[in-house]
Amino acid sequence: MENIIHMYGADWCPDCRRAKRFFQDYGIEYIWHDTDSDPEAAAFVREANNGRRVIPTIVFPDGSMLVEPSNAELAAKTGVEL
Repeated sequence: MENIIHMYGADWCPDCRRAKRFFQDYGIEYIWHDTDSDPEAAAFVREANNGRRVIPTIVFPDGSMLVEPSNAELAAKTGVEL
């Protein structure tokens, strides 16, 4: 499995912008999947969230997933001290 985070979301989503800013501020590499312009990304989010479009949906290299995480949850998962 690749060692990178995949974030699924949309540019209009405030929680997505916050999560992107968190990763950028702490130098954490991730791949952005825009659920508005990528039908496969949108389908993944619906499948991962029991048919609901809940964003951001973030998939980590270990296969775990966080949905609409707080900065504290992101910090705990990535080992960042706030």
